[in-house]
Amino acid sequence: METAAPPTVADYHFGQFVKVMVGETSVIGVIYNSQLINPEYGNYGPRLSTPNELNAVFSPDYLNEQGVMIGILFLGWTDGQASHQQVPRLVLPINSHVETLTSDDVRAFHHDAAGALHLSYYPGITTHAGAFAYPLLEAIVDQLEELTTERERTRLNVLRRALAWQQTVGGIK
Repeated sequence: METAAPPTVADYHFGQFVKVMVGETSVIGVIYNSQLINPEYGNYGPRLSTPNELNAVFSPDYLNEQGVMIGILFLGWTDGQASHQQVPRLVLPINSHVETLTSDDVRAFHHDAAGALHLSYYPGITTHAGAFAYPLLEAIVDQLEELTTERERTRLNVLRRALAWQQTVGGIK
């Protein structure tokens, strides 16, 4: 939130596809977690200090660091020619700029050169997203249904039913 134009809530919602540019390569990820950060939580009383506007002058060590931390699960990359759905080997530079993906970019990332729909990152999500794995996959299927053909939507519905079954049976212990 330390920018002149902070992102809106819609820019970092659960299941939002994002990209980080590293040279000519777009590293593609999805937001799977968020945490609200409030360093004043748990304080026992008011701070004996100046008004907030004057804290920078009289209390330079005090920072109002309320914010939102998001978790991004990286799913693959695009290099301008093709999309690759596997863990990217690139190391992202510090302070990399994160952008939301357009619908066209999401569609392109999920289709190969022959135009077939792929979700090769499915095992990675079930392994690394923890308790958010199935809701995240459902959110991804919801987004893809709007961007695909009728035949692909039929395949996505099979995946949706399999996810519902796994959640139901997985919850029985």
